[in-house]
Amino acid sequence: MTGVAGNLGLRLLQQLEDFSVVGLDISPPKTNLPLRFVRMDLGDEQSCRALYHLLQEARPVAVVHLAFVIDPVRTGVLDLDRMWQINVAGTARVMEAITEANRNEHAAVGKFVFPSSVSAYGPDLAGPVTEDSPLKAHTLPYAVHKKESDEVVRQRAPSLRGCSVYILRPHIFAGATMENYLVGAFRGTPNGTSKRAAKMRQRGQRLPCMLPYGQRYLDNQIQFVHVDDMARLMAHIVRREPEAQRLTVLNVAGRGQAMTFARCIEVAQAKLLRVPGKWAMRQVLKFLWNWRISAIPPEALPYMTGQYIMSTARLQKFLGADYEKVIRYEIVDAFADSFSSAGEVAVPQSAAS
Repeated sequence: MTGVAGNLGLRLLQQLEDFSVVGLDISPPKTNLPLRFVRMDLGDEQSCRALYHLLQEARPVAVVHLAFVIDPVRTGVLDLDRMWQINVAGTARVMEAITEANRNEHAAVGKFVFPSSVSAYGPDLAGPVTEDSPLKAHTLPYAVHKKESDEVVRQRAPSLRGCSVYILRPHIFAGATMENYLVGAFRGTPNGTSKRAAKMRQRGQRLPCMLPYGQRYLDNQIQFVHVDDMARLMAHIVRREPEAQRLTVLNVAGRGQAMTFARCIEVAQAKLLRVPGKWAMRQVLKFLWNWRISAIPPEALPYMTGQYIMSTARLQKFLGADYEKVIRYEIVDAFADSFSSAGEVAVPQSAAS
């Protein structure tokens, strides 16, 4: 498992107690669960060879690739080229190492699992997207890198020599331990690195949830998936028989109906601030970002004002009778769990996860 020290990595680790896990990251995970930890930076070109030798030695049944820079502020990876090297080139390096390791049939990796993102589809979709919809991410580096990494995995999947490849495109992760742009916007936590932001957090101050004027912004729909459901899904894939087809792509969201932004604001008990248009909202985001009060970059604006929902019919068919055992949370319940008392403290992610 790459990115083992990240939030999702730690949740998945809890689901794999019957496996011998080799975890890779740039710093060790904060866990007492058994695993073999290997320090590795996938942003380094030499990591491909190091991973190849590790695969030969460990002979894993599956590789789950979670290493990805999501939040530059929290991870400290602010350089876009460095971020791309970890996110996109790092994904290619992992797949290259598997390809080479699988030349030896006795060390064959049977499954490769990669979590892409709903953001790869783009920020404002006409209707529920299917797995065959085009990827049109733009503006936000994280989303663009997810799109590019998704394309890398699809292009290289046939060359993995007998390895079944799974691309999962989850919607926004929710849950008490989660920190991301959308959940952060509804929580209103001033997650910037300035002294002012630290004082605001100490006082328990919340930033308002901001939207442009107009009913359509309140009516925009959004989905969520609980991070523990995502971990259960990946553990389920690791345990099941490999697919006959080489590539399986699955949209992932919680059960039930999508939520409107208005409903999200209500559940979050957030204060709503209306501004005169997207331009004004971008200026406020830019101010909060430049003064290091908020960790939400101005480039996230399209993903905060657009509607993007997905069809999960293929996931339901894939899981069959196990669907409700794996995806246990309704969308609204997954989102509401983000505002439990545990949600006040963010679990730090590693710089490569």
